[in-house]
Amino acid sequence: MYQNKSTQSILFIVFICLIPSVFVAQQLDPTLKELINKGLEKSHTVNIQNFNTEQSQIDQKLAKAVFLPKLTFNANFTRLNDDLTFDDDTQNLLLSTQKLLIKEAVGIPFNSPFPENIPLTEVPNLQNKNILKSSVDLDWVLFSGFEATNAIKASKHLEASLNYLGVAEKDKIALKIIETYDKLALVYASKRVLNTSKKYLDEQKYYIKKALKNGLATPISRKKIELAQQQLASKELEFNHNKILLIEVLHQLTSESRENLRLLNPILHSFSTDSISSTEKRNEIKALEEAEKATLYKAKMEKSNFIPKLALKGHYEFIEDDLSLLTPKWYVAVGIKWNVFDGRQSWLKSEKSKIESQKYREQIEDANEMISLSIIKAELAYESSLQNIKINQKEIELASDTYDMINKQFKNDLASISDVLDALNNLEKANFKLQESYYSQRRAATDLLHAKGILNY
Repeated sequence: MYQNKSTQSILFIVFICLIPSVFVAQQLDPTLKELINKGLEKSHTVNIQNFNTEQSQIDQKLAKAVFLPKLTFNANFTRLNDDLTFDDDTQNLLLSTQKLLIKEAVGIPFNSPFPENIPLTEVPNLQNKNILKSSVDLDWVLFSGFEATNAIKASKHLEASLNYLGVAEKDKIALKIIETYDKLALVYASKRVLNTSKKYLDEQKYYIKKALKNGLATPISRKKIELAQQQLASKELEFNHNKILLIEVLHQLTSESRENLRLLNPILHSFSTDSISSTEKRNEIKALEEAEKATLYKAKMEKSNFIPKLALKGHYEFIEDDLSLLTPKWYVAVGIKWNVFDGRQSWLKSEKSKIESQKYREQIEDANEMISLSIIKAELAYESSLQNIKINQKEIELASDTYDMINKQFKNDLASISDVLDALNNLEKANFKLQESYYSQRRAATDLLHAKGILNY
């Protein structure tokens, strides 16, 4: 009666393994989704990509800022070695002119001597030696020859490229977390198989003890059971090591506490075959295409160096006392700058950017070829994994029936304990192989989703 209950337990466990929950490709385990989100928040690489994107946005603002007026306030004090004055002949000429004007004003004849009681105004200096200035300058680019406009467009495409690279990096992080999570599920599956095997061995050990008392078994049979138990203990130690290592990897990837990770109980399921159909352009390809466009606009920007540029300049002096006789208080000017020949530097830089865009085009072609190959490879692996699942399910059925048959023969002294242990080992392997098949199928499915650009998380 005890043996019949044990056999029923075996068949129940096998039955559970044969009916996995269908795991729709994009409907991840909520716990796994949460781990992925934490991993994306923690990832240093993703954060660096975000910083690169922010820098690109600032580059756009810098390019737009070219068209904003720039105001500069200036203040300085200068002391010359001496005042700047007119030469003696010029000063005498100015004084003589002043005398003539005074004579004419007071009605003194032209040839009459100048009265001594009338003071003359001294000739002012051209520039006093102590100079205090305070002013404001205005510089305003009205037309940049499309240089700033092309720079803005190049920065926008660069930002888009960096955004796509960031999403591609997130895909890699998500794939790594999913793979580690599934490995942990596979390790727990091995633990369930070990627990079942331990139960079977304990049962056989109990039976051997009774058989030895009745002279129906030999001490060799007991030693074989003990050896099998030692081998099982070794596998349990391996399980513990694998569990510790995978929890540590998940902790590093997500920063989730080890205590919470130890409470996880992931279970392997099969992916649905209906959700892997469409194909979208990969983020890596989009990033390369945007980078190609950015370099083309960069080439245009460098060629724009030869287009005339228009700017407005203004100047205003706040302090008039120390201005020279020739210095204006304020002025406004509009000017054109036309770079006619710069030693071919702009043309060479433009050609270099064009070559850079051609390099991106080659990378795009190469990436498309590699992606096409990876899709075919993932599809083949996916089909093989589905077939392996069916085979493993049949192997479990056969191993379970074989174990039942040999165990009954052993009870009737028609088989040895070695035959029973071999049958038990085969059943253990068959159960674990099914879990490995689920793991392989999930790996192939996620690789296929990623290759087709439809991996969502």
